[in-house]
Amino acid sequence: MNRLKQTKTIKILMKTQTAKKIFPLLLIGVMSISGCALSQMKKAAKNQELVVVPNPLEVHADTVRFELSANLPVKMLKPKKVYEISTFYKYGTQERALKKIEFRETDYPNSATEQPKITQEYTFPYRKGMERGNIEIQGRAINPKSGNYLETERLGIAEGLITTSKLVQPSYSASYAFHGYNDQEELIPTNVEFYFDQGKSVFKTSAQEEAASKFAAFIAEKNVTKTVTITGSHSPEGRETINTDLAKERADAIEKWYREQMDKYDYQGLASNIRFIIKPVVQDWSGLKAALASYNGISSSQKSEWNSIINGAGSFEQKEKELQKLSTYKQVFKDVYPSLRTAKTEVLTVKPKKTPAEIASLALSSPNQLSAEELAYAAANNPSLEEKKRIYEAAVKKDDTWVIQNNLGAVNLELAMQANGRSQRNLITTALNHFNTSNQKKANAEAQANIGMALAMQGNLWGAHEALTKAAGMNPGNNVRQGINGTKGAVEIMVGRYDLAIGSLNRASNSSVDQFNKGLVQLLRKDFRNAQVTLENVISNDRSYVMAHYVAAVAAARQSNENKVIEHLRNAVNADSSLKQKAITDLEFRQFSGTDAFINLMK
Repeated sequence: MNRLKQTKTIKILMKTQTAKKIFPLLLIGVMSISGCALSQMKKAAKNQELVVVPNPLEVHADTVRFELSANLPVKMLKPKKVYEISTFYKYGTQERALKKIEFRETDYPNSATEQPKITQEYTFPYRKGMERGNIEIQGRAINPKSGNYLETERLGIAEGLITTSKLVQPSYSASYAFHGYNDQEELIPTNVEFYFDQGKSVFKTSAQEEAASKFAAFIAEKNVTKTVTITGSHSPEGRETINTDLAKERADAIEKWYREQMDKYDYQGLASNIRFIIKPVVQDWSGLKAALASYNGISSSQKSEWNSIINGAGSFEQKEKELQKLSTYKQVFKDVYPSLRTAKTEVLTVKPKKTPAEIASLALSSPNQLSAEELAYAAANNPSLEEKKRIYEAAVKKDDTWVIQNNLGAVNLELAMQANGRSQRNLITTALNHFNTSNQKKANAEAQANIGMALAMQGNLWGAHEALTKAAGMNPGNNVRQGINGTKGAVEIMVGRYDLAIGSLNRASNSSVDQFNKGLVQLLRKDFRNAQVTLENVISNDRSYVMAHYVAAVAAARQSNENKVIEHLRNAVNADSSLKQKAITDLEFRQFSGTDAFINLMK
């Protein structure tokens, strides 16, 4: 029994020892097979096809967008293994890791006969300094179960970043509301009506003493008088209408009396500058019709009888005779006709005003002596922003209107355009307070447009766009509308909405900055020929606009026109030598960077 037990024990020990030898060998075999698969995947990765669009990359609206298409070789994917592509944007000493792409054999059941393909969209925020960089990828063959992996070498597949969209120029303008002051000559009418006895043209001041006395006093003031219009008339009755010269004689009588008064008050040379206009009214029913309409002495039906005859057929005399037959004639003759025997006098005198020089001086020295409108007028014509601000501050204390609130804000906005840092921020905040106050007093396009400008200066681009769009819908004047469209167009380029920007800039001003931005957005929309035309028009009108030369060179490069590239770059770098370094590193000119003309220009 003991020998049997010993034999069994020996056999068990032998099996155990054999198993210990087999298990490591199996593990080594499995690992060898797995490592072989990873090696094969790494080796096959050399033949992977990787395409980046666009190449070079481009920045739009502070964002870089591109597509990476990856095609793997047939049979590269292995069961239960993963092939991973890591993507990086490397610039200088920094890099940005982007989204990884994974290929699994189970996702591509035909990978033994067809290339596994995938296209991935990427975005990352633009940072200054990214211009000279590369898209790099690195492949990794992974065994998810064991965690083992093999990596390929890093491979650069796209060079650099085009930043042409960042050349957009800010377009700001302050919108001022009309000051409300009329600096042109204004005429003030003074009207006096003199009455005459029936059939008479003798002017009796005693009969109308009050009117004559007041008018004489008016003449005595020696107002600067332009014209004296005297309209004579008569009532439509026998003794009046028989004398066809009566109306003129009455007007002449007033002119004679007026001239006598001027002589009395020693007008001297002033009288010769006054133009007398005599208007005799003969056979005119309008005065009687108007008087009847307001007359309450007869009924409506009786008034209808009068109007029926007046508006009917027949001569003036025939109608007058028919009126005399009416039962109400004597009453109307007594109450109404005397008021028609007149000579109406209208004197147009020049409204007294301070000269522009007086207003300008008082606005700074004694603002309390001016009206709010005069102060606003003085501010509008003062070229100094600081003095303009002082005047508007005085005006707002005198009359806190929406106009002055807006215009005071507009001055602060213009000052902000010349400032920077904290000073600029404070001026913009002050300006916005005035614009909001103006809008509260009365919704107006000027304040709304200025709000959009201020928000754009603060970097709140979509807030600015909303405010400017609202202002455009408030029926602004042409100058304000063009300013709105110029700023909107620039903002729309900054946020990458080139489709909107071209529409706005087509309606903007002809200023160099607005036309430059129009040419830039045409370029960004790949309308290279029109971009070239627009930019060269800017140059033709303003040769000192350096960036127009530079972007015109970019437009020429996009059209492979080397001569134009060199011509415009030469003008740009001659005006601003710092543009040489920009041009050297700008990938827009990569196809020309090796030419003799380009090299010589950049020396």
